[in-house]
Amino acid sequence: MKFADLGLSDELLKAVHDAGYEEPTPIQAEAIPQVQMMRDLIAIAQTGTGKTASFVLPMIDILASGRRRALMPRSLILEPTRELAMQVAENFEKYGKNHDLKMALLIGGVQMNDQVKALNEGVDVLIATPGRLMDLFERGKILLNGCDLLVIDEADRMLDMGFIPDIEFICEKLPEQRQTLLFSATMPPPIKKLADKFLTNPKQIEVARAATTNENIAQFKVEISPRKKKDALKYLLEVDNVHTAIIFANRKTTVRELNKDLQKAGFRSGEIHGDMDQSSRIAELDLFKKGEVNILVASDVAARGLDIKGVSHVFNYDTPWHPDDYVHRIGRTGRAGAKGRAITLVVPADKEALENVEKLTKFKVPEFPWGEVSGQGGGSSSSSEDTRDEKPAEERKSRSRRRKDEDGEQDRREEKPREEKPRREKSRDDKPREEKRERKPRSRQEDNDPPTKPGEWNGPMPSFLGVGFGE
Repeated sequence: MKFADLGLSDELLKAVHDAGYEEPTPIQAEAIPQVQMMRDLIAIAQTGTGKTASFVLPMIDILASGRRRALMPRSLILEPTRELAMQVAENFEKYGKNHDLKMALLIGGVQMNDQVKALNEGVDVLIATPGRLMDLFERGKILLNGCDLLVIDEADRMLDMGFIPDIEFICEKLPEQRQTLLFSATMPPPIKKLADKFLTNPKQIEVARAATTNENIAQFKVEISPRKKKDALKYLLEVDNVHTAIIFANRKTTVRELNKDLQKAGFRSGEIHGDMDQSSRIAELDLFKKGEVNILVASDVAARGLDIKGVSHVFNYDTPWHPDDYVHRIGRTGRAGAKGRAITLVVPADKEALENVEKLTKFKVPEFPWGEVSGQGGGSSSSSEDTRDEKPAEERKSRSRRRKDEDGEQDRREEKPREEKPRREKSRDDKPREEKRERKPRSRQEDNDPPTKPGEWNGPMPSFLGVGFGE
C-alpha cells in the first residue's frame, strides 16, 4: 500500500514524499481512513510505529477547509510532556507546509505572551500540555467550545503523570459533538474507563499486542553488583559498536552524576531531565540530533514519543520502576524498521522490577552475549574467566621484565659519566638519594603501554564480566 491509496490530498502527498516516505506503517494504514471518516478512534500501538503521523496527516486535510476565530482553536492535541508536544508541532510544520494552517504550541517553561498572541490571532491546531492549557483557560485566555477535534496522545503516560482529572475537566468543556482520537501504547483500566466516558462508538485498532516490544530491538540484561555498574556501562559503550545511545536512569540526581562521570571518561555525552528549563532541554536535544554529542543521559521525561533517528542503543542504567516504562524506553531505538539494541543493567534490588517487565512483555530477557564482544566465541563462562586471569598475569610479568631491563640500562648509562668526573668526597646524602631513586614507584605511563583512543578497547578483559549478583 502507498500513501496515495489512502485518499490524502495532492498537497499532503507531496509533503509526505518530500519527507522521504512512500508507504504507510500498519498503524497509519488503519488509522488514517478512520480519522477521515470522522469516527472516534482508540489506537493501541507500540512506540516507534509512526502513530503521530497517523493523526497529523488526516487532520491537516480535515482542517484545510474552515475558518479561524480568535481564542477558539479548531482542534486540540493533548501531550503529556513538552518534548512530545514539540515533536508533534514539528510534524505539523513538515507535513502542513503546503496548507494555510496556523498552529500554536502551549507548553510550560516558556513565556506566555507569545502563546496568548497566537491564540488571539486564531489557530487551527492547538498542541498543549494539560498544565499550561488549564492555566490559560482559568485566566480566560482561551475558549474550548469551538474545538471539533480532540486528540489524546500517549494516554497511558497521562495516567502515570496524574493528568487524568485535568483531561476529564478539559473534555467536559469541549463540545459534545466532536471527534475524539485516543492513542496509547497500553490500555490499563483507568484509560478504558476514560474512553468509555468520552468517546462515542469508537473504532478500536491494535497493530501489536499491548505492551509488546519491537521485534527489531535485540534485548539483553547484565546482572551486576551496584558498585560495578558504571564500569560495565563504560565498557559496553566502548565495545558494543555504539553510534548513538540514550541512557535512562530513574532519578534526576543519577542522570546528572552519570553524565559528569561519562564526560570525565572522555565520552561525548549530554543530559536531559525534568529539573532543566525548557531552553536547556531543547539545546541538549539539538546537540544530540546534530551528533555533537552521541550519548544522552535521560530521565523518563525522554522515554516516550521522542523520535530521534539513528539511535543504535538504549541502556537502562536503572531498571525502570514501572514495567510500561521499559517498553517506552527501549522504543527510542529500532525505529522506522531499523535495528537496535537495548541493554538493562540489573542489580539484586532490581530483580522484582525485571520480573514485572518480563511478565508484562511476555519475553524473557536473555543475558548479554559477552563472548561475541570479546572475540572468544561462545565458550563457557569458566573458560573466559581463566583467560581473564591468565592474560593480566602474563602482562604483569612482561612489564616487570621490561622495568628491570630499563633500570639496568639506566644504571649503566649513569655509571660512565660519574667515572669521567673529577673525584670528590662523597656526600652523606648520596646513598640515600640513590636508594630513593631506585625505590621510586613507576606510573602506568612509564610502562610504555601504547595509548588508546576514546571509544577503543585495548587491554585485558575487565574483572566485572561474568560477575553477577554474587559480588
